[in-house]
Amino acid sequence: MSAFREILTDLAGGVLTITLNRPDRLNAWTGVMQSEVETAIRAGGADDGVRCIVLTGAGRGFCAGADMNGLQAIQASAGADYNDTRPASKPQSPSELEQKFPGRFGHMFACPKPIIAAINGPCAGIGLILTLFADLRYAAAEAKFTTAFAQRGLIAEHGIAWQLPRLVGEANALDLLFTARKFDGAEAETLGLVNKALPGSELMEFVGGVAQHLATQVSPRSVAIMKRQIRESYFQSYEASLATADAEMEGSFATHDFKEGVASFVERRAPAFTGK
Repeated sequence: MSAFREILTDLAGGVLTITLNRPDRLNAWTGVMQSEVETAIRAGGADDGVRCIVLTGAGRGFCAGADMNGLQAIQASAGADYNDTRPASKPQSPSELEQKFPGRFGHMFACPKPIIAAINGPCAGIGLILTLFADLRYAAAEAKFTTAFAQRGLIAEHGIAWQLPRLVGEANALDLLFTARKFDGAEAETLGLVNKALPGSELMEFVGGVAQHLATQVSPRSVAIMKRQIRESYFQSYEASLATADAEMEGSFATHDFKEGVASFVERRAPAFTGK
């Protein structure tokens, strides 16, 4: 991975960890960070050595939302600076799935690798939106969340009005958006916003275990197709989704990973999946 200014990256055991790295500002979001996170995720998605991607924050926060200096610049320019971010390395021909999910974070849905958000501390505004585009979310029980937008005179931006009700239901989504109230990781689990909340001291070890399982115990080909199936289903009828599943199942039978999955089970050994 290239050197970055506002994130850290580490690849170990097939797990790419991307750490938002502005701890003195609770990892407040900037245009530079936007570009670097997207660049790192796209690179990880294209790297056969990466089986899983973990997003987390340095220090005591995950992401406190948009950097206030950036918001002040947007206010001073009457919105002219709203989309002023450094360009990431985007594909010349985006996949059909990415075309269905445009915007700042749609590329995460199109990434073929599973993405885990490890929410270690304060998570607000655009930082919260970032986590919604991860595939799995785990949080410190004491981490504080807020949508924040209504308290800044803003609206439900970057797709959260579409995403949040699908995760927590319309009534809960409207509560969190209208009030911009603070809630903790334990409530986030109750709402269905995160998969699990646990003590902060246990978070990264737990996420590391999930990531290693995804990196070593399941077929990366299966995971990539399942992820695409789920996201495509948002725009499909049941009949179309079933037809996709039937075609993908037939294609699986001739793959190395199918043969390896059966053989490793019969032989009672760890699988050696290749993604092929």
